[in-house]
Amino acid sequence: MANGLHVAVVGATGAVGQQMLKTLEERQFPVGQLTLLSSARSAGKTLQFNGKEVVIQEATPDSFKGVDIALFSAGGSISKALAPEAVKRGAIVVDNTSAFRMDENVPLVVPEVNEEDLKAHNGIIANPNCSTIQMVAALEPLRQSYGLKKVLVSTYQAVSGAGAAAINELKEQSQAILDEKEFTPEILPVGSDKKHYQIAFNAIPQIDKFQDNGFTFEEMKMINETKKIMHMPELQVAATCVRLPVVTGHSESVYIELEQSGVTVQEVKQLLAQAPGIVLQDDPENQVYPMPADCVGKRDVFVGRIRKDLDNDKGFHMWIVSDNLLKGAAWNSVQIAESLIKLGIVK
Repeated sequence: MANGLHVAVVGATGAVGQQMLKTLEERQFPVGQLTLLSSARSAGKTLQFNGKEVVIQEATPDSFKGVDIALFSAGGSISKALAPEAVKRGAIVVDNTSAFRMDENVPLVVPEVNEEDLKAHNGIIANPNCSTIQMVAALEPLRQSYGLKKVLVSTYQAVSGAGAAAINELKEQSQAILDEKEFTPEILPVGSDKKHYQIAFNAIPQIDKFQDNGFTFEEMKMINETKKIMHMPELQVAATCVRLPVVTGHSESVYIELEQSGVTVQEVKQLLAQAPGIVLQDDPENQVYPMPADCVGKRDVFVGRIRKDLDNDKGFHMWIVSDNLLKGAAWNSVQIAESLIKLGIVK
């Protein structure tokens, strides 16, 4: 690594791809050579990295020759097609799509929770769903100290999780409503082939397609990924995922039941205040609690509104907020890359 690593970013022009580049810069990641990859449509355009112009190339199997780490964020079908090709050519892939998350041969990693799982990689490492990442980062310290039995989560998710088109739709619809003009929803909920609904001044209780069990694919991702990351197939998890008219920053109302009884709110707060990657914002008297508007551009997970359930001694409620493009995607991916160096997996 004398002259740094050869890093490729696939989907460099997308919202997450751009955040990946920004995060690599901010973290002064040891990039010796940078390859930016995208669709043929974006090939030839340039992006800035560390003050230099880098030309975007069309992603092909041979784009990965000599690459050490490839960060993918260009959609599941592209990951499925190109990630194995990148591995064949010697790269370690950190994939930000759902393509490989539930593959038993692929580690699903949040470094604060299960960094050691990286040692068992076979070339591909999956970055979990944005909503899952912030939740497990906050729950893991509690699981380690007191055990964890049940998790019930309701999410309040930003439109940026559905891409740039969804952000534009929110802005255009908001303006149209203020101007008392008519409009036709075309984007949300993503994954719906039947109807699209207004997101401005609304809440849509559907993210991705409905499954046969009545849960959406997004909800099942949170359920299955949480069990996998924590190595707890027996953990009771249920989720309801809702899209809100917020541009960036996912919020979650989480109810948990611990294995241990007699734990106090103060103990939970103290534990989270010391946990890596967690910022405690919990002072109800002074109306201090996490909000998405305050977390934009920050890499941490913010936790507040911690209170004991009124009926169950082992039950606690909390509110968890994070920038879904950073900890939920780009930062967690770069963090995994940093962990690969730290553990001596990439040299």
